[in-house]
Amino acid sequence: NPKLSRHAPTSLFSAVKTATIKTSHYHIYQSFPKRCATLTPMASSGQSSVGAKFDEFEPDQTFTNDDLKPTTPSQRNFHWREMASLWIGLVVGIPSYYMAGSLVDLGMAWWQGIATVVVANMILLVPLVLTGHPGTKYGISFPVLARSCFGIRGAHVPTLLRALVGCGWYGIESWIGGEAIFLLLPNSIKQSSFSQLLPWLGTSPLEFACFIAFWSVQLAVVWKGMEGIRDLEKYSAPILIILTSILLIWAYVKANGLGHMLSLSSRLSSPEFWSLFFPSLTANISFWATIALNIPDFTRFAKTQRDQIIGQAGLPIFMGAFTFVGLAVTSSTTVIFGQVISNPIQLLGRIGGFTTTILAILGISLATITTNIAANVVAPANALVNLSPSLFTFRRGALLTALLGIAFQPWRLLKSSESFVYTWLVGYSALLGPIGGIVLADYYLIHQTDLSIKDLYSSSPGGAYYYCGGFNLAATAGLAFGILPVIPGFLQKVGILSSVSDVFVVIYNNAWFFSFFSAGLLYWILASLRGKQNKSLPSDPLLPTKS
Repeated sequence: NPKLSRHAPTSLFSAVKTATIKTSHYHIYQSFPKRCATLTPMASSGQSSVGAKFDEFEPDQTFTNDDLKPTTPSQRNFHWREMASLWIGLVVGIPSYYMAGSLVDLGMAWWQGIATVVVANMILLVPLVLTGHPGTKYGISFPVLARSCFGIRGAHVPTLLRALVGCGWYGIESWIGGEAIFLLLPNSIKQSSFSQLLPWLGTSPLEFACFIAFWSVQLAVVWKGMEGIRDLEKYSAPILIILTSILLIWAYVKANGLGHMLSLSSRLSSPEFWSLFFPSLTANISFWATIALNIPDFTRFAKTQRDQIIGQAGLPIFMGAFTFVGLAVTSSTTVIFGQVISNPIQLLGRIGGFTTTILAILGISLATITTNIAANVVAPANALVNLSPSLFTFRRGALLTALLGIAFQPWRLLKSSESFVYTWLVGYSALLGPIGGIVLADYYLIHQTDLSIKDLYSSSPGGAYYYCGGFNLAATAGLAFGILPVIPGFLQKVGILSSVSDVFVVIYNNAWFFSFFSAGLLYWILASLRGKQNKSLPSDPLLPTKS
């Protein structure tokens, strides 16, 4: 990575003016022999000066905008308390509650459900902290980090896969908000002909209309920008904690104590439990696997590595505590109503009462809008802007995200606990697992945490992350190797294939683990072999040697 002086010509080109050297830089690279990944990434000089040094070179405008630039020291204002508050706001929500209740609905006892959730989040905490490290060290977001392993153009593949999952979650959260509107309607309307199920649609016209209404409200908020939402988000978490505590107290009183609340024992035999445990573990890991990928989008604002590590260390505790509330309340519904009600929207509808309805609408709407826009709109919209800055603006990206959320038909995903756990959560873990494995293998094993900030924003064929035409074939092969074996099990789960081999069933039930380790291992092997080949090539006479 030659760094030419602005004031004096180099000794190699002593007869040529500096301006001529600058304009000929691209042609010099073009004269090199065509090959992939011949340059070693340049080590960073320190996390606090990355943002300041970014302006010392001219990045390619095709790969740069204000959102993609490294954060400056003044922008790094996240202490560990802010990181912890971020996770509290994400954890306390309807999908987390529904996930906990689904475990009881599938036959687990309350303590088995809590143990499954806590173990899953302790496992997930490892890639969360590891993936957050480059965000804090270099101030870069996930789309920029992905360029180091997938290539400056190949990075579009993992970011768009992450965006696709975000679109699905946007639909799910919007459906939950629509159910809250449906809950507010008078019984006379809910019992009309418009509430009758349409088989081709999969839901009733009235529920679909409520979904579209809430979908439109969120879109209107996104259209106005994120400034107002940022102020609203920091107040949503404590309000939700208060409302959750009220629900827990209600269940305690109605069920006459914790003994009745936690009386629902396991309906599973030992073999049945273990056959449910591993896909449930995978589903719980997949629950936050989306954030585990793009966590650099948040840790890039952390002051130090200590802040991002301590701030995220509370995730298993937060999830365990909220899971306890969800499972305790779900278990109490057996005593109170004579049946398990895992969906909090349906539970609030059964409780009834004007005050309950108003509190339910307030809490659910607040949680859904703040969480949904931050977690499921910003990342897909930015991925689309990163894909084509000339075609997409943030508004256009957000609109396409919202439309794809409808196409996912979230009412079908949430129609049963099995479809939510086995089809949605386990299914998309096969897409996110291999990406996470490749990113970590590249950053820690191949580059050993040293990245070239300059080359992350360069389209020069001589750049460290240009690879082959901007695509890293080793990462592409690893991604395909992690995803393809999971597809037969997924097709069998959704009903396209009638039966598959037991091997594919086991792989699908452990999709995240299989895809994460298999893709990461293959990428490490291929990248290491490529590195040995590159070392055996003769050095270019125009490249400076390492001192």
